[in-house]
Amino acid sequence: MVRLFAAAIAAAALAASAGAPQDTQVFRARTDTVRIFTTVLDRDGRLDTSLTQNEFEVRDEGKPQPITLFDNTPQPVRLVVMLDVSGSMQGNLELLRRSAEALLDRLRPDDLVRIGTFGRDVKISGSFTTDRRELLAALPTSIPPDAPTPLWRGLDEAMDTFAKEADQRRVVLVMTDGKDSGMFEMRKRISSQAGVIDRARAEDVMVYAVGMHSRPPRQMGPIDLRQAVLEDLPDPGLPRVAEETGGGYAEIRGGDDLSAAFARVADELHAQYLLGYAPPRRVGKVHKIDVRVDKPGFKARARRSYLAPKAS
Repeated sequence: MVRLFAAAIAAAALAASAGAPQDTQVFRARTDTVRIFTTVLDRDGRLDTSLTQNEFEVRDEGKPQPITLFDNTPQPVRLVVMLDVSGSMQGNLELLRRSAEALLDRLRPDDLVRIGTFGRDVKISGSFTTDRRELLAALPTSIPPDAPTPLWRGLDEAMDTFAKEADQRRVVLVMTDGKDSGMFEMRKRISSQAGVIDRARAEDVMVYAVGMHSRPPRQMGPIDLRQAVLEDLPDPGLPRVAEETGGGYAEIRGGDDLSAAFARVADELHAQYLLGYAPPRRVGKVHKIDVRVDKPGFKARARRSYLAPKAS
């Protein structure tokens, strides 16, 4: 999963202009439709939006399902951008701000955004908006040197911001350079990687993650090389969260461009297919999903499962 989408969609803009004309036929279905936002990459790793409904196959628990909803036009997004402001990010404050600005530059007029941070606490801007000035004002201006990394709580609280409307597209983009080190706090629910995956599955939230290699400032005294290497690695749970929810994961090293990685997330979100089908069984249990493309060399990426509704 490392660098899953970073290398794959580096030529997104070229692909969008060079691709075949889009088939914009739209099929709508009932509100209990299982919706699957799907990214398709061609044999060169470029985004492709030219496929037709008949070139997709969706399997639920291994059984093919009739597709009742198909749309390959850009879909509006409710996006929460969560930025790591733990102590190890202290020297990367300006990079964080520039990267967030690059992301905002690529969004569409109908995309709504909130900006959040996680460090000593989790803070998220007041409402979803398109107001660039309001979003820029929510970016961090300082980072405490001793702040922890409450990664899973940050993602958990980001999902709290979404309303429950069925037609709302929910996406969280998280950027972090460390492993979860959130402390247990009274009167706050316990958050974990497994809990984040379960909740994202139940509430249809897609998670994109950017892991950054960023060592904390050097300290006086002998250096523990093993500890230094471990501190230089983002949380190993991030790739799985992204994979399970249908998002992408990238790792950014010293010479890589974080701004470009953020911008590529926006490009991918606007180049996805929306597929849907009626759940074959309404039993309130987790069902596995498998999306396939009937075109040599093309690959589909989508969420791996959903929580089937209970029969009323």
